[in-house]
Amino acid sequence: MTRPNAHRRLLPSRHQRPRLTPNVVAGLAERLTPRDAEILDAVWEHRVLTTDQLTAIFFPSIHRARHRLLALHEMRALDRFRPWAPTGSRPWHWILGTAGAHHLAAQRGITPAELRYRPDSASAIALSSRLNHQVGVNEFFAQLHTTARHRADGSAVAEWWPERRCATLWGDLARPDAFGRWTEPSPTGQPDTIDFFLEHDTGTETLARVLAKLDGYAALAEATGITTPVLFWLPSAAREANLRKLLTSSDVPTATAVHTPVTAPDGPAGPVWLPAGSTGPRRPLIALRDAWGTINPHSEPV
Repeated sequence: MTRPNAHRRLLPSRHQRPRLTPNVVAGLAERLTPRDAEILDAVWEHRVLTTDQLTAIFFPSIHRARHRLLALHEMRALDRFRPWAPTGSRPWHWILGTAGAHHLAAQRGITPAELRYRPDSASAIALSSRLNHQVGVNEFFAQLHTTARHRADGSAVAEWWPERRCATLWGDLARPDAFGRWTEPSPTGQPDTIDFFLEHDTGTETLARVLAKLDGYAALAEATGITTPVLFWLPSAAREANLRKLLTSSDVPTATAVHTPVTAPDGPAGPVWLPAGSTGPRRPLIALRDAWGTINPHSEPV
């Protein structure tokens, strides 16, 4: 028996939320904290973030996160939905709410329409066939944020550009799932930094199609004069092994790893990466910067 899409609908609030009016939007601006503003920016930039992901990025504890996210939901700054699961339940997935969209648009001096926000965005994202892929991409960076918080040594996600921003910049040549910049302290006292393109693989594409993406990255490197490593994050060891059999040569630096569980000590920042052409040992993310010799970094974010 097929299950209707209704299992992904937005669930009603336990409390009556105010009707959207100019006074509600104006009042929201007075009630938002600087962290709230960053949360609104993040859920809009990255489309959808789970409670656990927002906790990793912005909060010291899950309790604090749930309390504040619920408050933002009651203010219509955020909306939420919970996808159906065959057993148990999945976490709340948070997206920009209508009042939050009006606030972000006002901050940018544009209208919500110019922000490209639609009131039915919640349903569109909840029912999207790419929902799990988007959540998976965001999980990669949420785990990096968790590592940075636990280390408390200056490690940081210095840049995190989503797919649509990458497409605007480079879409005629390559369309990465994300661009990232990871920074760690070095023994010299100067931070070590690595830029990378992320390809989050869920196993739904053929390996030939996955590998074909490298042609676009090679063209991008030639066009810009900037060589950026491409990281394939794969759903299983078998999928990684099969990809590596085909990954005999590449015009751009490439490395692979298997999706890390949330319990992994350093997540994707840890020694999980295997450069193409190497048999081991696996390297931490920051160590990939030395795996292929000299790589020209992106000097400034575009």
